[in-house]
Amino acid sequence: MQQARTRPIRVVMTKIGLDGHDRGVKVIAQALRDAGMEVIYAGLRRTPEEIARIVLQEDADVLGLSILSGAVVPLTRKMQAALQASGINDVLLMVGGIVTKPAIEELNGMGIHGIFGPGASLTEIVAFIHQNLPERENV
Repeated sequence: MQQARTRPIRVVMTKIGLDGHDRGVKVIAQALRDAGMEVIYAGLRRTPEEIARIVLQEDADVLGLSILSGAVVPLTRKMQAALQASGINDVLLMVGGIVTKPAIEELNGMGIHGIFGPGASLTEIVAFIHQNLPERENV
């Protein structure tokens, strides 16, 4: 039997790679806060290794990557590798930004199902987290 969550959902939101456009990620971060989640905005131009370290330090439940460049698949692949190298296998990884249909198919093949492109509603993103995040005890 799973226990009820004893702390707010912790979400790390960040920009990976060289993309400096952060308006959208900040809007989503605020929506997640409004939904009762604890959001750590890790900023711009982070490397996968830096992000993995932040996820580990913050004991995050969710990692949200904002990628507006055409490099969504290779950057997500690098992020998955950095999480795995850090021994992190229990974080819900979401990707948002400009994601083409072929990229969505490739990301789904990589096990990424939280993919949000332009026009995704904030309600949809919040619901995805609640529906896909396994309950974790407060450690």
